[in-house]
Amino acid sequence: MYGFINSCLQSLVIERFGQVTWDKLSTLAGVQDTFMTYTVYDDILTLSLVKEACSLLDVPADVLLKLFGEHFFLFCKQAGYDTMLRTLGGNLIEFIGNLDALHSYLALSYQEMNAPSFRVEMTDDGKMLLHYYSDRKGLYHIVPGIMEAVAREFFDSKVTMVVLNQSEEDERTGKKEHVVFLVKQTNQAGKTRDQVASLTLLEWVCLIYFPGSLQCTFSPCYPNKLWMEEKAFCNAFPFHIVFDEDLKVRQTGVNIQKFVPGLQARDATLDQYFTIIHPQVTFTIRSIRKFINSQFVLKSYKDKHTTLKLRGQMVWMESLGCMLYLCSPKLRNLQELQDVGLHLSDLAQHDVTRDLVLLNQQRLAEMELTNQLERKKEELRILSQHLEAEKHKTETLLYAMLPRHIANQLKDGKSVKAGDFEVCTILFSDVVTFTNICAACEPIHIVHMLNSMYSKFDRLTNIHDIYKVETIGDAYMVVGGVPVPTETHSHRVANFALGMRIAAREVTNPVTGKPIQIRVGLHTGPVLAGVVGEKMPRYCLFGDTVNTASRMESHGLPDHIHLSSSTYRCLKDAGFNIQERGQIEVKGKGQMTTYFLLGNLLVSEDSIMGRKVGGTGLYREDLQKASHHQVQSVQLCSVV
Repeated sequence: MYGFINSCLQSLVIERFGQVTWDKLSTLAGVQDTFMTYTVYDDILTLSLVKEACSLLDVPADVLLKLFGEHFFLFCKQAGYDTMLRTLGGNLIEFIGNLDALHSYLALSYQEMNAPSFRVEMTDDGKMLLHYYSDRKGLYHIVPGIMEAVAREFFDSKVTMVVLNQSEEDERTGKKEHVVFLVKQTNQAGKTRDQVASLTLLEWVCLIYFPGSLQCTFSPCYPNKLWMEEKAFCNAFPFHIVFDEDLKVRQTGVNIQKFVPGLQARDATLDQYFTIIHPQVTFTIRSIRKFINSQFVLKSYKDKHTTLKLRGQMVWMESLGCMLYLCSPKLRNLQELQDVGLHLSDLAQHDVTRDLVLLNQQRLAEMELTNQLERKKEELRILSQHLEAEKHKTETLLYAMLPRHIANQLKDGKSVKAGDFEVCTILFSDVVTFTNICAACEPIHIVHMLNSMYSKFDRLTNIHDIYKVETIGDAYMVVGGVPVPTETHSHRVANFALGMRIAAREVTNPVTGKPIQIRVGLHTGPVLAGVVGEKMPRYCLFGDTVNTASRMESHGLPDHIHLSSSTYRCLKDAGFNIQERGQIEVKGKGQMTTYFLLGNLLVSEDSIMGRKVGGTGLYREDLQKASHHQVQSVQLCSVV
């Protein structure tokens, strides 16, 4: 099927069920995001989309296909085929009878199109039967959707269709699906189609302009004698063929004689030189008469290097027992005209094929240009996706170096002013005996050890939502309450420190083979923060709080978390297990009373390490955000 069909299905899903549903459906079916109108896609892809749509939407296939049929009609109208569809017929019967002709015309542009075929049959009791033929089995539910939309939009009437029979048509070659529908049409005035189907065009005019009166009728007048010479007829219709019930050729136009001279042989039959391409019926008078209202396409058997296709109308002449095939060469463009060995002069002056070939030549050029534009558009879309992916990678790297809002300001070319933070909690840590470890093993082992340790620490920063300032060698520095102020800055950093100690026990010392030990120090106070440098800008902290936090780390003990008195005051009533160390001499600070953080009595180790799935937030702000989002979700559900 052409991309036009798949685009219609995409449009249906998006309009009725939303873009998110289409995204899920395309992923399940393994299809691309967009379809190119003039590109041919495998039927399996379309059928897969239908199957997955039925499963995803929990809708029966017949319901979805009928919905697609209705949407397909509207989609065609929006695509520019509205006027073409409206002019097919003055009533539903004429409309259906000309669908095959429309498909034949569209095939000039869509050469690979394999369209279904339609035939209307009127029973003796006045009922209308619609015969549907298709190479694709299981899609006949589309037909009622299309016909109901056509009747409603074009003929202001309502149609109900019931399947009477499903079989393989005897007259048709190959394994084709043949479905017979019983059609009942009711117009706005309440009359059924049986009451109005037999009206002539003039009677329809009278019914419209003179309601209640059908006295104006029309009867054609035929001459007693056909005032036309045989020679003039053969020249005027150079591609006509007359054949009898046995398919024996009785008469041909002058150009048929020229290009298929074998037809002039005695007892030559039409099926010796031609095969029926459309409709796909057996080459017998009975089958042809059954499809007499269809446009017939005949293809000559290959003669040397050329194959001639003819397209036209079959007319049964009862008195002569013969069939008249009024036809013209079936040509898509000037190249095909040349390939067959024809010239425009070989086509009769009244034959619209002359104009059709020239117009279609221009249309094919426009189609090729449109196809190229669609391909370029698709290439640009894919490049845009790749660019967006690369942009995301770049932003992820940038946000790893700088706070998000700071990075966004720098991206916008704005200068970032330094900011004062009245209170925050800073943490420093280092590895015990790191110098000895570096002296005793290969550098690559050091890199692996630090990478393993820092990866675990970085994960913890995301869990407790604190900012990693920098790492220098074995030193690791984080801050809570900067760059986004928070009341629980000390609680977050304290829990992070407890998590660091647990994580460090999972990292092996490359020298001893035992878990490494770290020293951790915390201090709470004011800082100044800002971006320094241009080549490799960093978000740095300045002030005595930084120095004091560093002293807490350097004066700490292995596998201990050392707290200043200011940090202790923030944590003492928050459920943390804290032990007083006492007064110690701190370089540059003198005597200080410090403490050791031993644990958190209110929070489990799994919560601190982020192992608890689906648990509640550790901090008041997180709980408030979760509660706010929950309220919004409830309000949204109540609105829906």
